[in-house]
Amino acid sequence: MSDDSTSRRDFLSAVGAVSAAAIVPRSAFAVRASEARTSTGEPAPRGLAPSADDFAFEPGLVYLQTGSLGPTPRPVMERATTAWKELQRNPAGYGYGAHEQAMEGVRAKAAAFIGCATDELVLTTCTTAGMNWIAQGLTWAAGDRVLTTDQEHPGGRVCWDYVARRHGVALDVVAIPPGENDAQAIVDRFAKAITPRTRVLSFSHLLSSTGLRMPVAELSALARRRGCLAVVDGAQATGGIAVDVKALGCHAYATSGHKWLMAPPGTGLLYLSEELGKTIDPIPLESGRAAYTASSGVCSIPSVLGLGAAVDYISAIGIAKVEAHNLALGRRLFEALRGVPKVRVVSAAPGPLASPLLTFELPAAVKSGEFHATLLQKHHIEVKVVPGNWLNGNRISTHLFNTEHDVDALVEALRSELA
Repeated sequence: MSDDSTSRRDFLSAVGAVSAAAIVPRSAFAVRASEARTSTGEPAPRGLAPSADDFAFEPGLVYLQTGSLGPTPRPVMERATTAWKELQRNPAGYGYGAHEQAMEGVRAKAAAFIGCATDELVLTTCTTAGMNWIAQGLTWAAGDRVLTTDQEHPGGRVCWDYVARRHGVALDVVAIPPGENDAQAIVDRFAKAITPRTRVLSFSHLLSSTGLRMPVAELSALARRRGCLAVVDGAQATGGIAVDVKALGCHAYATSGHKWLMAPPGTGLLYLSEELGKTIDPIPLESGRAAYTASSGVCSIPSVLGLGAAVDYISAIGIAKVEAHNLALGRRLFEALRGVPKVRVVSAAPGPLASPLLTFELPAAVKSGEFHATLLQKHHIEVKVVPGNWLNGNRISTHLFNTEHDVDALVEALRSELA
């Protein structure tokens, strides 16, 4: 599958098909005693989760796939469910009254979470929607250029393919080979590829393919020096690591609720810096940036209120603590994989370029899709199949509910299957 023809939804559907084929009855799996119960028989804590019953995973499942679709914690589901029930008592009364006001509170809360003013924050349905609004909201002329990378998720690339087809915009692509983790080399390649007609630099905060933490601040500064807009796909960042859009210096930042924020699906955030004015001016923002306007229409109100609860959930733990936990698990996995035969880690080593995403390449004879199914069927471990246009491998996402037991279970399974 190629970046030109595949959307975020295609990615999830392809992996979901493999997962569905591999599902077996829950009774076939025993819950690991060390993970499920304490010595007193009470449910054991799940990482940093405030309560042991905050997550509803099927018994024994080791879930290492937040980077595709995060689980929704119990308090978040309860907030969304309560809002839905309230809405049914008086749909218009709540929808255009208390709930509409509450959504504006969510917008303010989410803005503070990523470090911007409320008026700079728009609620969307996902990262792809935000990227689409950016691309459609710009005024284009034939011959304008967009500079991006060959490691962008299709959901962050398809908007530029659209304007290329629709308006005669040219796309320039910087290569970032998996396994090459050199921030300065990336900045240098961008600098070399910018032309007088380059309008936009579009890149991810964390690469979906390998988790590489991109030099966002440096690329944003480069864009500003050269008179370009810095547009960031933050799908893999918000909720898993600290995000401060002002410190990053970008003009626009799109992200999702359904991944690391663990909010209900169908939620997202779009930051548009005040300095842009009307430079990015899509139809949905014609009537303003509130959660409900004449131009944006009615959204999933319960989902938005669930998004607010998700921000509260992570904020109560502390995003710095969450990031440290995630990176510690990634460090443990990185070190352990050195002792696993036939595996080549292509993600950055522990340090400033590492993230909660870690990707390893498999031998050519071991197909990543089939290996994913084996891990799920035999070991009850859910991982990500990396699209074949990038490499033959699997990606691991460790989040606040994961533990060292989860990492060790994966390593044990890898050793068993690749010995």
